[in-house]
Amino acid sequence: MRISVADRRARLAVRHQLAPSCRAKSVEDTAERLVGLHATDSASVVLSSWARSADRDCVTSGLDQALYAQRTLHRMHCMRRTLFVVPTHLAPVLHASTTRDVAARERAGVLKLLAATGPERDAAWLAAAEDAALAALRRLGEAGTLEITAEVPELQQTIVMSPGKRYEAIQRVGSAVLRLLAMDGRVRRSRPIGGWTSGQFRYEVAQEPPDIDPDHARADVVRRWLACYGPGTTDDVKWWTGWPVKDVRKALARIGAREVDLEEGTGWVTPDDADTSDTSDMDADTEEPWAALLPTLDPATMGWKHRDWYVDPALRPQLYDTAGNGGPTVWWNGEIIGAWAQRADGEVVWRLLVDRGTEAREAVRAEAHNLQTWLAHHRYTVRYSTPLTRELTA
Repeated sequence: MRISVADRRARLAVRHQLAPSCRAKSVEDTAERLVGLHATDSASVVLSSWARSADRDCVTSGLDQALYAQRTLHRMHCMRRTLFVVPTHLAPVLHASTTRDVAARERAGVLKLLAATGPERDAAWLAAAEDAALAALRRLGEAGTLEITAEVPELQQTIVMSPGKRYEAIQRVGSAVLRLLAMDGRVRRSRPIGGWTSGQFRYEVAQEPPDIDPDHARADVVRRWLACYGPGTTDDVKWWTGWPVKDVRKALARIGAREVDLEEGTGWVTPDDADTSDTSDMDADTEEPWAALLPTLDPATMGWKHRDWYVDPALRPQLYDTAGNGGPTVWWNGEIIGAWAQRADGEVVWRLLVDRGTEAREAVRAEAHNLQTWLAHHRYTVRYSTPLTRELTA
């Protein structure tokens, strides 16, 4: 079975909830559908949800309820050591499939940095510091890194992050210890310190995740990924998950993934994804036109390693930074056609890099107006700046 670029773009419209008639009824629905929302840039969680929401006025309140009141969403490190907002019921699966290995590598790195400051700072020292941090957090109930660090002298000591590199920095041990505790599932991030664009969070003690078979968990993650992002290649799955290729292949085999032909080679779909037009998945006409302004690191922008089917390779240097992080992008019918940004005075500005006609331009203009109106009292500063973003905000 061959799946064309047009077929893939039609699937993206529906599965990523970007076509107007396919937008989500809740933020939980979006996180469930996309297997999580990129949260390295906190504003992206809100703006990715806004772009996909049927009730955009309720996005921030919905996220607040889901993350901090009802606890139906959970913020955690998982795929590629990246911070995501994921459905709470899926957090143990992601922990078993991904975060546990990420945490082991992170712990080894912290121990190496600690050893450079003195031989007494070994694994036992780190374990004691973690226990002290947990004890302090239990006393405080809910607190930020600075408050917890102030309670524990060991956490006030420093380590050198990225030694010898241009971005070398001195950091208190407390930040590293809390990051490890969160990766282990012993603490969770609670409310932000500031508004919804803030990247600093309070912590609270959490119940450690249950023990789940990693192979079973990885199969579940791959099945969910293919259901939303499929078709995708083995390289796509490996890149998105951050797993070794042997684990990707084992997971694909475990769910009985089916081979399909793509422009870039062999791809995979779920066993029940048999129709190239994906009619079983679509309630909307596949020709329904749509425009979207998606934020930095949006799941659609960052969903695949092979991106030629939705962005012209010649445009990537303007839309992605040198590390491959996608900036704010303008989409039309499943294709990235430009970029956008918000200036200091609140104006949402945009530029198209390819001409897709009057209908596309007017649809983008309308979506930019909607976003500017919604952002009236907020300022969105791009965390991962790209060449075109810098031009737009100059």
